[in-house]
Amino acid sequence: MVIGVMGSGSEEHAEIAEPLGAWLAAEGFHLLTGGGRGAMAAVCRGFCSVEGRRGICIGILPGLIDGARYGAPDGYPNPWVEVAVRTHLPRGGAAGASGESRNPINILSSHLVVALPGGSGTASEVLLARRYGTPAILYLGRSGAIAGIDPRHFPLAASLEEVQRFVRDIRSAEIGPPAENPRRGIASPRERSDPPGAAERRS
Repeated sequence: MVIGVMGSGSEEHAEIAEPLGAWLAAEGFHLLTGGGRGAMAAVCRGFCSVEGRRGICIGILPGLIDGARYGAPDGYPNPWVEVAVRTHLPRGGAAGASGESRNPINILSSHLVVALPGGSGTASEVLLARRYGTPAILYLGRSGAIAGIDPRHFPLAASLEEVQRFVRDIRSAEIGPPAENPRRGIASPRERSDPPGAAERRS
């Protein structure tokens, strides 16, 4: 499964991001972030600190195109990204839900999303998760916030243990318990539901 972790591109919130990343790696998940600094870098650093992990660290990068010349902004990808997906999409922040932003790719490529404290870009990803039906939970620590998001209106974890419970519940719904379903590689989030008529064809 691919776990998307979204959060600030400037503040690390390392006290919650690093242990989250380490736990995801220990559980055999793949990590997907926006590939930049801040909380994105902190969760990647925690993830890559786990020796012998099976999962990979994926970064979906914004792109800046000037004529025939392409480049990613400074700080992208961070040093822990192992698979960098380079896009041509430059927008972020308040324009994070637009067709010129990579944020929809982040959400649609994740089986579920954990949202750490962040600004308007993180807020757009939380709202996109609701729009696209991607399970999402807020994990804000003691005093963190996501700009413009009222945590009373979304699932909210007060501890890493509550995040773990949420992730395990989604994993069980997606592919069943690990002991019964050893398939733990990258699978498309679009496997969440059968195509029309699939149940009839199997019967």
